[in-house]
Amino acid sequence: MVMLETVGLSRSFGGIRALQGIDFSIDEGEIVSVIGPNGAGKTSFFNVISGLFPPDEGRILFDGVDIAGHTPSQITTAGIARTFQNVRLFPNLTVLENVKVGQHCRTRRGIWGAVMQTPAFKREEAEIEEKAKEILSFFGSRLVGYRFDQPAFALSYANRRRLEIARAMATEPTLMLLDEPTAGMNPRETVELTELIGKLRSEKGITVVMIEHDMRVVGKVSDRVVVLDHGVEIASGSYEEVSTDENVIEAYLGRPAEDQPA
Repeated sequence: MVMLETVGLSRSFGGIRALQGIDFSIDEGEIVSVIGPNGAGKTSFFNVISGLFPPDEGRILFDGVDIAGHTPSQITTAGIARTFQNVRLFPNLTVLENVKVGQHCRTRRGIWGAVMQTPAFKREEAEIEEKAKEILSFFGSRLVGYRFDQPAFALSYANRRRLEIARAMATEPTLMLLDEPTAGMNPRETVELTELIGKLRSEKGITVVMIEHDMRVVGKVSDRVVVLDHGVEIASGSYEEVSTDENVIEAYLGRPAEDQPA
């Protein structure tokens, strides 16, 4: 069953056409990687899907509903969560508080309950904290125990990456957009996070679209790979298919000297 589909998705910034008629789809339960050289339009693709920018043209169908032009909060509530290429946490909040914030789109008690500290509000707050601890335990020993009370700015870079994924998980998504989740990690950390991406699907039932430059990660976890270049899809298929595609090789490496026009 198709979970997310874009039809003719286009977006320009000034005179730059970041996306040019992108037709994309992902089925429920898939892991699809979006790759391409710098400036290919990958992050713009995520920004439009997640509501940071509206598309100039095209539709974004999520579970059959067109969400093009919806606000980021509406899209999060619908069930799409994302992480960013540059980690965006609340640095002065604790690890536990960062994850609790992610659950606010699912809370039922309003400001009245918070002001009056009603029993129902207190019960919900306790449930939120337990859920946050459960989510953090998904990352093994990395973000639990004494780290619950550590401010996010005190974490290592790799743990800040993990915490951003944990906060996205707290919104209870069915689809997660991961923007370069292993960027800046050493080989051991990369292997560990690659395994966690697989577990997002196998243990949590989350469908994943991922932007990633590390081809070892792409090859290990992806069911399909979509390649963008200058805002246009130039290839799609298995990792083996796209990694040997001449258009993809040219986009990354340039045309051989003998093929250059005189």
